Amino acid sequence: MRIRVIEKKDNEQVARVIRSVLEEFNVPKVGTAYADPELDMMFETYSKPKSAYFVVENEDRIVGCAGIAPLANGAPEVCELQKMYFLSETRGLGIGTQMMEVCLSKAKDFGFEKCYLETMPYMEAAQKLYKKSGFDYLDGPMGCTGHSSCPVWMIKQL
Repeated sequence: MRIRVIEKKDNEQVARVIRSVLEEFNVPKVGTAYADPELDMMFETYSKPKSAYFVVENEDRIVGCAGIAPLANGAPEVCELQKMYFLSETRGLGIGTQMMEVCLSKAKDFGFEKCYLETMPYMEAAQKLYKKSGFDYLDGPMGCTGHSSCPVWMIKQL
């Protein structure tokens, strides 16, 4: 398995991975990444300044993904860890930790000072990874991500 920058040809597979994981966890389709308009054009979305999206590829198949971008309507020094999802076959292999390192390193390269994220309360394995990576819980949301159904907010000083 290797982590690499997203390419235009990955758009369809990435959207399929994200929707598959969200369906697996019975995440609401409204107020979450499932309804994001950019889900089918992730390459284009993350071609914007201070944005990067990465995929985990295994034998020409996308099995995981995550990205960094400025926090919508947030302070300029704050980025958001976005759309970090892995198919079940990829979980528990340490790939999430590697992907986190790649994303946070890129965030520092972009000059961000803090990294914010939102998740669901029952995504416990993800929260364990976030805590292990130095994220702390917040009492409320930051910025305006449009993810009103995600009630867990976390932040990390970079």
